[in-house]
Amino acid sequence: MIKSIIKWSVIGLLLVPTTVKANEEIDLGLQEDVIESGYHVISDEWQSESITRVDSFEQRVSPSAFIVEENNENLLSQRNSEGYHSDVLEWSDSQSAVIEVNAPKKGLYQLNVDYYPLSDPLVSIEGAIMVNGEYQYRESRRIVFPVDWESQSDEVVLDRRDNQVVPQQSAIEKWYNTYALDANYYEDEPLEFLLEEGKNTIEINSLRGKLLLGDITISSKKEAISYVDYLEQYREEEKIDDTIILEAELPAYKNSSYIRPISTNSPSVTPYETGVGYLNTFGGESWSKPGQEVTWNIDVPKSGLYNLSAKVMQSNPSGDTVFRTLSVNGDVPFDEVKHYPFELNDEWYIETFGKEEPFYIYLEKGNNEVNMTVDVSPYAPVVRTIDQMMKEIEDLTLSIRQLTGNNQDPNRDWDIVEYIPEIEDTLIEWAKALENELDYLLALNNENETTTVVSLRIAADRLRSLADEPNEIPNRIHELSEGTSSATQMLGTIMIDLQDQPLLLDQLYLHGEDNDLPNAMAGWFTKLSDNVKRFFNSFTNNDYSVSEVDDETLEVWVNRPRQYLELLQQMTDQYFTPETGIKVQYSLMPDEAKLILANAADSQPDIALGISNWLPYELAVRGAAVDLRQFEDFKEVGQNYSPGAFLPLVVDDGVYALPETQDFYVQYYRIDILESLDIPVPSTWDDVIDILPELQRFGMNYYTPIAGAQGFKPFQTTAPYIYQHGGDLYDPDGFGTQIDSEESLKGIQLMTDLNTIYSMPLQVPNFYNHFRYTTLPIGIAEFGTYVQLTAAAPEISGWWDIAPHPGVEQEDGTVERFATGSGQSMMMFEGSGKKQEAWELMKWWGATETQTEFAATLQTLYGPEYMWNTANVESFKQLPWPEEHKEVILEQWDYLLEVPKTPYSYMVEREISNVWNSVVFDGEITRSSVDDSIVNINRELRRKLEEFGYIEDGEKVKSYRIPTIELIEGWLEE
Repeated sequence: MIKSIIKWSVIGLLLVPTTVKANEEIDLGLQEDVIESGYHVISDEWQSESITRVDSFEQRVSPSAFIVEENNENLLSQRNSEGYHSDVLEWSDSQSAVIEVNAPKKGLYQLNVDYYPLSDPLVSIEGAIMVNGEYQYRESRRIVFPVDWESQSDEVVLDRRDNQVVPQQSAIEKWYNTYALDANYYEDEPLEFLLEEGKNTIEINSLRGKLLLGDITISSKKEAISYVDYLEQYREEEKIDDTIILEAELPAYKNSSYIRPISTNSPSVTPYETGVGYLNTFGGESWSKPGQEVTWNIDVPKSGLYNLSAKVMQSNPSGDTVFRTLSVNGDVPFDEVKHYPFELNDEWYIETFGKEEPFYIYLEKGNNEVNMTVDVSPYAPVVRTIDQMMKEIEDLTLSIRQLTGNNQDPNRDWDIVEYIPEIEDTLIEWAKALENELDYLLALNNENETTTVVSLRIAADRLRSLADEPNEIPNRIHELSEGTSSATQMLGTIMIDLQDQPLLLDQLYLHGEDNDLPNAMAGWFTKLSDNVKRFFNSFTNNDYSVSEVDDETLEVWVNRPRQYLELLQQMTDQYFTPETGIKVQYSLMPDEAKLILANAADSQPDIALGISNWLPYELAVRGAAVDLRQFEDFKEVGQNYSPGAFLPLVVDDGVYALPETQDFYVQYYRIDILESLDIPVPSTWDDVIDILPELQRFGMNYYTPIAGAQGFKPFQTTAPYIYQHGGDLYDPDGFGTQIDSEESLKGIQLMTDLNTIYSMPLQVPNFYNHFRYTTLPIGIAEFGTYVQLTAAAPEISGWWDIAPHPGVEQEDGTVERFATGSGQSMMMFEGSGKKQEAWELMKWWGATETQTEFAATLQTLYGPEYMWNTANVESFKQLPWPEEHKEVILEQWDYLLEVPKTPYSYMVEREISNVWNSVVFDGEITRSSVDDSIVNINRELRRKLEEFGYIEDGEKVKSYRIPTIELIEGWLEE
């Protein structure tokens, strides 16, 4: 689910600007380059200038020779070096180390570094490299210092459902060495740097993380050899006939914690037992990202030449060939095992390296390391072409939108060619470029028509079709860039698919050329027997679907993916049940909306986790939820959370849920773009308005969440403007609305002015995509964007940052930054017969220690896309996120002000949205539009308050309390 969300978010629709350009030819280069060209571009330039690699050079610079700030205060002696052979430099955020290199001649050199990681291994350690005061290419702005991981235990541990538990992972504490590599792994060799003859300075800047820095070595490139030359080196060595089998799910280590063993339900793999979920294969989707490495230790009885084979399944959804680079004992032995192809086959098969003429690989007696790395470099030319083309299509779309505005009248004729005379040639050139890449893809895939090949052909045909009728493009813009089947969307899908390289392994074999290896597939009788056993096992289904529980067991429904539930069940069985004696069974919630129906049918669980923050209120006003304030220790428990997160969970004097996760709205900004344009990060809305002219001059803009919503603008996009100006949505007694107060009107006016006067974008269905491509280098977004940028935008890692939400400056100089931000919640049902036990579980689950361990384990096992945004503030401080980001988020949480729920709040939300639409699209006056909305709100207000017994015959018969921050804080301090 999460992987799918991140994938499709990369392919989002394009910006719809609101400005119109005067009658003149449109320049397609609207957005100037403000950062360096890519490495492949610079390499081509060097080659055209006859700049070559230097032969046989190496200069090793020790930390004692580094030029650093603060007079070498961070230089540590060998005694404190964690076992290094000399003094080391303690290197952390924003520090730099400069070395001087005397190059024998002008040419290309490589750089590698010794380092010892010190910071949280879940937070990537990153740096940047400048040569003679400048970044030579874009990739030098981000150099990653990877960390290896290993399983804490190889012991087979089964959970209550007979599934083997994925072992805990821990980072290996040791000294590492790495070359400066392309962090996207498009390049199959270490990066090279141009040094002038004589003295050069190389500056390594810390972007994130902390480590000990050892020697830095500048050297010439090591030339790889062919298999023929490799074999010649070992022509006297014996060819070994022994067969050694290694289970692939037992690697020695890997460079990503979340490359993990998989449970494969097939008798063709080992180990296997019907009904038992052994972790019997390795990799798959968890081993699909470029640069992911896995290393196995293999003990051989004698030195000699061995063949190497692997039992694999390659079921890449796109159908494309996947590639791995093979290393042995730290080195690629010969060229032919670089970019080694594994073709599509959704059944198990034995792949022998070298195929019909197996490669011989020399191994010494004893322990040897065999390593395979996900290699996307064969697809890099296609990815680069598509990436550049998507940017150019976006420029063209922006030009057309500037010309036509938001007018998509099919009856209107446009003369686009007059304003963009090169548009036909541009579209045809794009189509030709895609057709060239199509031929290249076919060659890589043995002429197989994979999904990417078909999509590339359709995209090229679509561009040619548009070139045939360029003046129709305004009415066919959905085919170019803004439709679900547009050329841009197809290209985005292809780009993501080509970088996804899954491969599933069962076993590795070292063997002689004529040795018989085990059959890849189980025999028909074994399969038949297994199917019969599984049929009978199906009558005692053991999955996480909703089922009956005994009277001694708490029933908990969880509205989250299976991975979350499995970990939660494991932690509960390991910690909570032994400590309390309370048994718990978790089940996957089919649909949170069915909780209301389940309550009506008296089939509700004891507790629901992961539900939307509006649902507890809806259940509470119907008498279906438990008021948690009745528990004596509610005050202590409630102090774990932001008071503002409770506001939608309150009905009258009761609190009917606890926050479980918590969102945040902060500013995201591109460091490189803002620095290049000399634009400060805004603190207030006035600051935002001040930077707009400079952004818009370069074809850029500022994003607000209101542009991310479609026709309806929810509270999280509108309420901050009102709250920051001191306004409110409701009267204190709940029997009226205050959106027509002077303070609220000021907020609504700013909300509309940003679009009508300052030309902020009206619609941006995907801020993440525009942020990557710099058309929107700054804007306000939520936690989901943070996950996307962390997990799915490695090309800009280290070059974006966050800052608090812009606010309104007060008379005393402070800035009010109020914004919404509540996430999911957990609640207890009134129908539960085990309320005290349920409360104990809710306390345990929300506790700091539990939340911290859950968050760290989840991210370790499944990767950065599984970041957990706990609502427990103390736990959040301990999460494996960059410290500077946590500080910003915690600061913004001080201004967390969620919108309270009322029986009629949906009408207030709708009418504020209607005000925005009427002012922005219809040109109405803000105050007049608000006055019209008040009439609609009051009508619905009376109807809903009568329905719930607050009004009778037009008279108020029962008070209604609108909760405030002050009220919540008072409850938590009593």
